[in-house]
Amino acid sequence: MSLGDDREGQTRTRLPDAGGDVYGGARRGGRSSSRSMITVVGVVVLLIAAIAFANRGGDGSGASAGDENKPDASSTAATGTRPVKGKSAGIPGGYGHDEQGAQSAAANYAVALGSADMFNTTTRHAIVDTVYAPDVAASRQADLDNAYSSEQFLTNIGLDKNGAAPSGQTFVSRVIPVGTKVTSYSASSTSVEVWYTSLFGLSGDGSKNPVSESWYTTTYQLKWIENDWKVTDFQQKDGPVPVGRDQRASTADDMTKAVEEFGGFTYAR
Repeated sequence: MSLGDDREGQTRTRLPDAGGDVYGGARRGGRSSSRSMITVVGVVVLLIAAIAFANRGGDGSGASAGDENKPDASSTAATGTRPVKGKSAGIPGGYGHDEQGAQSAAANYAVALGSADMFNTTTRHAIVDTVYAPDVAASRQADLDNAYSSEQFLTNIGLDKNGAAPSGQTFVSRVIPVGTKVTSYSASSTSVEVWYTSLFGLSGDGSKNPVSESWYTTTYQLKWIENDWKVTDFQQKDGPVPVGRDQRASTADDMTKAVEEFGGFTYAR
């Protein structure tokens, strides 16, 4: 089991390589020229036009009744299978008994298992009891209690022995799934890979472990138990990791505000 092997306050900075490449491909050319700028602008204009055309409602006659800016009902209607039927311990549950349901379960379970709630004993127990199969929940609970109660581990990431952040700082631990993939499937068991980015660290003035971004892929082994998908095991590996852009890091106040104001999602395939 991995708890974020190199999260102890290390921040990596990727500097541009003047003569290298990104993924073994061609070199990057000059940043700006009149020709490349015209090309980019042209592509953007065409893209906007294509999106507008694709989202245009109506019967194609060009006639409009009412507000022309009001979107057609079909362009905003929900599609696909409803991902869940309810929640338990704040975690979506009641997934479909198919590949789509298994992928939805894996994505939502990844969010719960990677959340800051795992650092609180009460909420951690509720999460483990909800996402794990009953026959493995008890043993996994003990393993996780040992890991998350380690004072050395908590000290390394800047938390006190109770898993609380220092005064004036906010602890951030979030998983944002990017995609899912079924690697094996049967009616009783399935294996699903979840590719995600993770935000982890302390936001606030004086933080020695600022919030940083990491990328992982976790493979979840799921079983169909009591009319739902439950985790029996998982394996985590690094990446794939995209190339970082030259964006200015937000201030501690902006990061704290964002974490407090932006909620999470229920993920579905």
